Amino acid sequence: MQQFEDRVAVVTGAGSGIGLGMARAFAARGMHLMLADMDAGTLDAAVAEFTKDGVRAASMTCDVSRLEEVEALAQATLDTYGGAHVVCNNAGVGIPTSARNMKLADWEWILNVDLWGPIYGVKVFLPLLEAQDEGHINATSSMAGLISSQMMGAYNVAKHGVVALMAAVERELRAKKTNVRASVLCPGPINTNISRNSVTLRPGQAKPKADGDKAGKVAANIQAALEEGMHPNDVGELVAASIAEDKFWILTHPRYAKAVQKQLDALNDDQTLTRA
Repeated sequence: MQQFEDRVAVVTGAGSGIGLGMARAFAARGMHLMLADMDAGTLDAAVAEFTKDGVRAASMTCDVSRLEEVEALAQATLDTYGGAHVVCNNAGVGIPTSARNMKLADWEWILNVDLWGPIYGVKVFLPLLEAQDEGHINATSSMAGLISSQMMGAYNVAKHGVVALMAAVERELRAKKTNVRASVLCPGPINTNISRNSVTLRPGQAKPKADGDKAGKVAANIQAALEEGMHPNDVGELVAASIAEDKFWILTHPRYAKAVQKQLDALNDDQTLTRA
């Protein structure tokens, strides 16, 4: 079972939203923090919050789509604390655009952040955890990693990849009989600014005109659902509790698993694809 007191948690996308919720949950359990985000301002505010409460917290800006920056994050963690014990590859972006009309630049951006970010996190941090034979590595996927909806093509692909990545890692760790474990977070609607932040961070120009109106409506519906969603602090508590219990699947909205079951039933019964 993973211990928290006086251990070190590394969280990406930690300046706000789910990442900050995770950091708060880990801090409440006595962990020291290394926080990473693209936004230096939110990182500074987070570190100030934790320091005020007597929590050891450090931070650095990090673009998880760049291997060298993830490597720098690991080195900063080692330099500051001497090790890492819980690593949460949480940073993510997403924009509503159809798979057939999405620009290749947007495909590359979303896959680089949402999938290559966790891949780099596993590549860089997992050997550190295995060397000390203690630790837990987590990545944030989505319910979109279990069932694909329309108008979120690249996001669906990336998040399915994250589920596959972490399942492979967990099976390999258990086969080696190591004390290191892995898990995947598949959240439903959470009250975060991921949509607005993604628009701000998105490189390049606007969406293709063919997607303009429909994508705009989907984006508005997504934002409305997020604003009614679970509080990020509650997600953080769920993640910390699940890690303590060695759970692999971390679902914020277990009832949504029914949609996954319907898809599996259709696959088995007549090989059709259910609506999502």
